[in-house]
Amino acid sequence: MTEFIIKRVNNVRNDVLSGITVALALVPEAVAFAFVAGVDPLVGLYAAFMVGLITSIFGGRPGMISGATGALAVVMVSLVAQGNAMGSPDENLGLYYLFLTVILMGVIQVLAGVLKLGKFVRLIPHPVMMGFVNGLAIVIFLSQLGMFKQTVGGEKVWLEGFSLGYMIGLVALTMLIMWGLPKIKFTKKLPEALIAILVVTGIVIFSSLDVATVGSFIKDGGGEGLKGGFPVPVLETFSNIPMNFETLKFIFPYALILAAIGLIESLMTLNLIDDLTETRGNSNRECVAQGGANILTGLFGGMGGCAMIGQSIINIKGGGRGRLSGITAAVMLLMFILFGSSYIEQVPIAALVGVMFMVVIGTFAWSSFRILNKIPKTDLFVLVLVSAMTVIFDLAIAVISGVIVSALVFAWENAKKIRARKRIKEDGTKVYEIWGPLFFGSITAFNEKFAVKTDPEMIEIDFIEARISDHSAIEAIFALVEKYQVAGKKVTLKHLSEDCKVLLYKASPIFKGVIEEDIDDPRYHLAANPEDFPKPLGDYKF
Repeated sequence: MTEFIIKRVNNVRNDVLSGITVALALVPEAVAFAFVAGVDPLVGLYAAFMVGLITSIFGGRPGMISGATGALAVVMVSLVAQGNAMGSPDENLGLYYLFLTVILMGVIQVLAGVLKLGKFVRLIPHPVMMGFVNGLAIVIFLSQLGMFKQTVGGEKVWLEGFSLGYMIGLVALTMLIMWGLPKIKFTKKLPEALIAILVVTGIVIFSSLDVATVGSFIKDGGGEGLKGGFPVPVLETFSNIPMNFETLKFIFPYALILAAIGLIESLMTLNLIDDLTETRGNSNRECVAQGGANILTGLFGGMGGCAMIGQSIINIKGGGRGRLSGITAAVMLLMFILFGSSYIEQVPIAALVGVMFMVVIGTFAWSSFRILNKIPKTDLFVLVLVSAMTVIFDLAIAVISGVIVSALVFAWENAKKIRARKRIKEDGTKVYEIWGPLFFGSITAFNEKFAVKTDPEMIEIDFIEARISDHSAIEAIFALVEKYQVAGKKVTLKHLSEDCKVLLYKASPIFKGVIEEDIDDPRYHLAANPEDFPKPLGDYKF
């Protein structure tokens, strides 16, 4: 009992400390994504707080961090711009259209969870998962390069001279601390990321180095600072925007795209955290939690969000495993907004960039280089395709494209597995024993196995080693039987599954005398009775 209590106390400590680290890393990310979407930084920070808090409490994956993300922000740019164009500049209608869209996005995500669509994430092949991880690591890396720029005359230019040297040096120091602390076992009580941020911040403050900080970053982007109040419902959304079909027609496509991107990124991150922690999350529960979080975020003036792979990995690597880590990160972020803005604004951007660079190194699947010559070329193509499309387009397009290509490759490979073994019985009947899956992809090869014109008068087609997979296969069988009957030959079908026989009987009355029902074949009866086989473990009630 004592050991259990000690373990729980240690988990609380790790969750709290890791949550503080994540909160620090969330600040510049949320601000940057708000600028990308064309809205005030507080809109991004409120989204990070509310989405992070709600999904941490109710989500299906303890330890996963959610907030405002770049994948959603890039879609919101066009939405906000078009919304602003619908009114005068001072009305800022784009922001209210954004809030309404986020609410609808959340409704769609809740429906996806209620309908249990989250389970379809299991259909994502491993090469797609590796491509997603690699592509996202590259995206995170590229997003941090923008931190090496400064605003001069209203334009972003690369740092030069001492400014660039200080930036590179502090980033390298942060990475060195994070890399070295676990090796020298300096302390296990504080996450190395938090120690690195505190050390680099102390160096900058006490040496009065002129480097970019969170505060200067916000001001360069046109913001006034982190200071804000507790989020309150934005009731102007419903009074400033007409609630009619035209509004729904405008926001629905954006809401659908945002919902899809948010769910795909969240469920892919959930799978990744599952692998890292060797535990299992609940995908449908996560869908409902993400949707509910976005509904409330839209009502309270946030830009919406989803799971964040970078911050999630920071949390896991820092020892955060429970819901308390995400709750701590969200609450601390709110504390920064309400009371600690002046302190957080002093944190150098270089320290946070160093942390994110270490996340990139930890996220990228370096093993993919070792297996380049060991996996099928089609899998390698899918891996590279998904990685590239994640960088060039966005996560949703990349994953959907990868799944489609993988499915087509699978169908093509299985289409080549159809076989027909032929033999002649003593009474002159020609027997075709069909092997392999019969589906839309293998229909052409299946038809090529038969010689209707030259076959004898009696034909027997045995499907005991074949699997009838879809309607195309049933249509192919129907067409084949029809050809033999037109040629005046008798054809018999054996060992068809019960489902297939029912469909064929419905398709045409010609099968009444074609399908053989009474079969004295021990192999067939064994295969036809599922009760004769041991059940999968999942079928038993424990």
